[in-house]
Amino acid sequence: VSFNSSSLISIVGKSGSGKSTLLNLLGSLERADSGEINFEGKNIVKLSDKELINYRRKDVGFIFQFFNLIPNLTAIENVTLPMEFVKVNKEERIKRAKELLNKVDIKEDRFYHTPLKLSGGQQQRVAIARALANNPKIILADEPTGNIDSETGKLIVKLLHKLSKENRLVIIVTHDASITKLSDK
Repeated sequence: VSFNSSSLISIVGKSGSGKSTLLNLLGSLERADSGEINFEGKNIVKLSDKELINYRRKDVGFIFQFFNLIPNLTAIENVTLPMEFVKVNKEERIKRAKELLNKVDIKEDRFYHTPLKLSGGQQQRVAIARALANNPKIILADEPTGNIDSETGKLIVKLLHKLSKENRLVIIVTHDASITKLSDK
């Protein structure tokens, strides 16, 4: 199976069928024992540890069901963190984080709140902003609407759909069949 950029792909299946494992393999959070996963002409299964770290840092953004925000960091600090690993200077990190938080509709008065002071929907939007921090070519989303109310879930799906049209591949693992209506595959 191959995917093009500017696509929204939904992976739907029963619990335990390997959907999340597939995302972890695509994002190199887990290593494949065999086979090929090609990205821009490179088989990521064969990459060295250092090359995989660079792939994860620069090419892939992760959105998790349980947000995985660092609880003692503010929203803006959670978004700037990935940029520190690729040596973006502090001024640029803060500028970009503010732009991304605005893009996902987090109001400025929430930028300096820790995750526990944000609603579930706000936490997920901060997680999306964090996933976009290094301008990845691929966004991998594991049940991104699983821990939020259905109305907020619809907004998250629309946001992910919009992101897929920005020359970015978005792959969503979901139990929500309504997400497939906006998907390209």
